[in-house]
Amino acid sequence: EVQLVESGGGMVQPGGSLRLSCAASGFTFSNYEMNWVRQAPGKGPEWVSRITIGGTTYYADSVKGRFTISRDSAKHAVWLEMNSLKPEDTAIYYCHAETYSGSMSLGGAWGPGTQVTVSS
Repeated sequence: EVQLVESGGGMVQPGGSLRLSCAASGFTFSNYEMNWVRQAPGKGPEWVSRITIGGTTYYADSVKGRFTISRDSAKHAVWLEMNSLKPEDTAIYYCHAETYSGSMSLGGAWGPGTQVTVSS
């Protein structure tokens, strides 16, 4: 069974930091690109960051320079280090795994999400 489980969310003051974790099981982790996607209250999903199979990273402009994505294939895990948090970072953060054949997606999986709240 494919499973992604996020952890590490919580409440933090503006300017603070959090580290989100995503534990993967039930699939060949090293074959999947990993993403973090967030959804703020009343808004649509927003892609946050991606790390490829080879370790190349990409970030949304809104988080560039503040967030860092990383992965460890041996541990079947991906992390999102979030620094200098702002109230607008408040959202449910979802871990997403996707595999490709060339440029064609072969499908993926989502975790249930973890809540991040940035408030004073």
